[in-house]
Amino acid sequence: MKALLTGFSLLLLLSFCTCDRAFDSQGVKQSGSQVVRESDSQVVKQSGSPGVARPVKETVMAGLRRPWSMKFLTEDEALLNEKDGQLLRVNLMTGDRIPVKGLPADLADSLLFDTLALPPNSAFNSAHGKRVKFNAGLFDICLDPEFEQNQWVYLSYAAQESIHGYGLRVVRGRLADDALTGLETLLTVGPFTPVLFHFGGGLTFGADGKLYVTAGERLFFDSEQPAETVAQNVADRRGKIYRINPDGSIPADNPGFGPDAVPGLYARGIRAAQGLALHPHTGDIWFTEHGTIQGDEINVLRAGANYGWPLETTGKYRGGYSPPELDVVTTRPAWYWLQTVAPTGLAWYFGDEFPSWRGDLLVPGLSRGSLWRVRTEGRTVKSLEELLVDDRSRTRKVVISPEGKIYLLTDEEDGKIIRVRNKNNEQ
Repeated sequence: MKALLTGFSLLLLLSFCTCDRAFDSQGVKQSGSQVVRESDSQVVKQSGSPGVARPVKETVMAGLRRPWSMKFLTEDEALLNEKDGQLLRVNLMTGDRIPVKGLPADLADSLLFDTLALPPNSAFNSAHGKRVKFNAGLFDICLDPEFEQNQWVYLSYAAQESIHGYGLRVVRGRLADDALTGLETLLTVGPFTPVLFHFGGGLTFGADGKLYVTAGERLFFDSEQPAETVAQNVADRRGKIYRINPDGSIPADNPGFGPDAVPGLYARGIRAAQGLALHPHTGDIWFTEHGTIQGDEINVLRAGANYGWPLETTGKYRGGYSPPELDVVTTRPAWYWLQTVAPTGLAWYFGDEFPSWRGDLLVPGLSRGSLWRVRTEGRTVKSLEELLVDDRSRTRKVVISPEGKIYLLTDEEDGKIIRVRNKNNEQ
């Protein structure tokens, strides 16, 4: 169901548009390795020296409806989620795109508003086109570790139970003849509310064969927090990271959070995490987190961890919110930025085209349409480099092909699949 939004919804969006301003980062409580600040570490600049990687973009496919996630079936074919509600089988060589049938019947449409109703200098007018969609629809896609044998495909999406009731769901179905069959619901994250922000929905399988899922706290204004805050309350499903078996059952070795904890809980204190990435050699899972006013983070997932939200933030609270004083131990981010980045679907790179990037974490940024190359050592961020800045684009996802090629998805009305090439290799 699509609608043009006015009135209160526009006021909410105007508040959202004021988020990009400087601040002094707040401290967070010690419980892990030392946090690295952008001003403390080396943010390297792209060099034109011989031998240094020279990434350039090449559009492979355009005309997609806000692509959110993609998983390769072969080097040339992939399954691609459009946030606007289609799952496609795409061929990057021929340009073919075939709709996959059998999506969940309760898949919520992205509600639409017209930015021409906003003031002329609004960030939404200048950077994001004339029409903007809320964060509802089809989100991440994941293939079973045994996909070649069982054909299981996993999807996360915004589910609609009533005209004003939305929540996060994770399902799986078997891919057969360009259709998903035998859909099974694995996880539902309620309560179902009218709020269309911060669903989360990041998916990845761990080295242990378990499925990990991010669930956002579903609030926009920090002042909407109840007395027992959403992301800290272990009896509330929102603002958490889950670990479940491929069939949706709960692993016996999940961390304990007490008798009132929701099933499958693995970590808490999450605001709006969307991207998860498994390091293929260490087995660590890293994830991105959206802050409020700045406060964007990269984190390493740990069993039973509390990532602090909303008791603390590396940014600034929105709307004059003052968090309750609680004596809790929290896990610090591996990195947080002193600017708005809006990091999302990250990936580890071990390809051959960019030899100097091997072992680096690639993180897209929606706010500047850029790609961040993150050099790590163990669970520590050593340096970052921002590449391919394009303020008129929204880089949603980094995807690595089976042969190690780098692709980007842009979250736009005219969404694109973009190949990142090393220009040095063309000389």
